[in-house]
Amino acid sequence: MADMARITEIVAEEVANLDLDLVRVRYFKGGEIGDEEHTLQIMAERPETGQLVIADCAELSHRISDRMDVLESAGEMLIEEAYRLEVSSPGIDRPLTRAKDFAAWTGHEARIELAELLGARKRFRGDLAGFDAETQTISIEDEGVVYAVPFALVANAKLILTDKLIAASRPLDASGADEDIVEDGEEFIEEQED
Repeated sequence: MADMARITEIVAEEVANLDLDLVRVRYFKGGEIGDEEHTLQIMAERPETGQLVIADCAELSHRISDRMDVLESAGEMLIEEAYRLEVSSPGIDRPLTRAKDFAAWTGHEARIELAELLGARKRFRGDLAGFDAETQTISIEDEGVVYAVPFALVANAKLILTDKLIAASRPLDASGADEDIVEDGEEFIEEQED
């Protein structure tokens, strides 16, 4: 089992120490059929670009890993089982996890799944039409109808890969993007064992 509140607190501190924005922290088992391995997934981005380069991923991964090792040595077990630490940029078809994500990506196609029914629906897919900060509602146009979806009900949301999104997401700096960087013989997906 994992103490997600404490893990998120630690990750948020390390992300902030690098002047990055935290997008998401998830802990899950498997991802592919037959995969029994646990993964601690951290997504972060540079606030000025909405991206993260490989060097950022490596530095953040090392900081989180080192911090969790220190806490474990002091007797604070945050994750009991073996797990993989995965640090990445949110990518082009990024998850929408914060209110500001819905505002920033107005005009782009998204998929939203709710934690409970809103009327007779739980899923919406269409163009984001806006975000009302006062009411904390997302406007999404699905099949010609604009729905007001409470942000508090969102269980899962992400952008849909379209030509418009690709054009809007072009990297500001692509230098080094075609290089595989391996430091000290380790990839930046780290295996953690208890």
